[in-house]
Amino acid sequence: MEVPEETVPEPSRPRRRGRTTLLITGAALLGLVAGTCVGYVVQADRDPTRLPSLSQPELAQARGEGPEPLSAAQDRAVRTEGDLRKLLLKKPAGAKKAQWLAGSDGWMSLAGYSDSFDKPGMAFRNMASSFRRVAVTGWETGSYTVEIRLVQYRQEETMAAADAVEDGKYWATFDGSDWESTGSEGDENTDSWTVPGTEDGMAYVHTAPWTDPGYQPLYQAEAHAWRGDIAVEIWVYSPSRITKKTILNLAERQMERL
Repeated sequence: MEVPEETVPEPSRPRRRGRTTLLITGAALLGLVAGTCVGYVVQADRDPTRLPSLSQPELAQARGEGPEPLSAAQDRAVRTEGDLRKLLLKKPAGAKKAQWLAGSDGWMSLAGYSDSFDKPGMAFRNMASSFRRVAVTGWETGSYTVEIRLVQYRQEETMAAADAVEDGKYWATFDGSDWESTGSEGDENTDSWTVPGTEDGMAYVHTAPWTDPGYQPLYQAEAHAWRGDIAVEIWVYSPSRITKKTILNLAERQMERL
């Protein structure tokens, strides 16, 4: 059935804005402009407001004696500026001095320290600007061998000691070709623990021995931590597996001396 034309609705159209709306809008704009002009005129006729004085009242100075200066035992900077060898752990009773320390007088040069790296030339160049000195000690017992190094850096531009420790921790968990098994971080062949008394110092026990043709298998544990401008390196070697207690005890006691 067709729908009659008169019942078909027309499409809606937008309403035109009436003249009254335009007049009201124009009046509002004029009022806004006029109010702004009046405000400028009123402000111009006023006297300038004085600004507060820049000078501040003089503060009363505290009286009495200042705090006592720190003793050498309390001031860490005094200790580390002195003889670093005195901060090293002492050789236990009954242990003998490590053979490789003969003639070193407890110090290592930059060249000697660089020789302990896989790439001595690169290590020497990388540390030449920040290296300061290394104090070293070590001893041998019937069951294991210990070496401890305190590596002090100049830290004018970078936190060299902290960076050195991060490198040490990286290599402690690196998949090295000299190891029978991986030793990567979290791997079953390397156990790790935080060194007590430090935020990020770490101790590691490698449960897979280091092997080299013609030599007996050798187990290794190590610890890396830092305090101020000194990086601490501790190495323990033994023909039998090294315990967590052994490496953590050495690391904790050494950090307490810094």
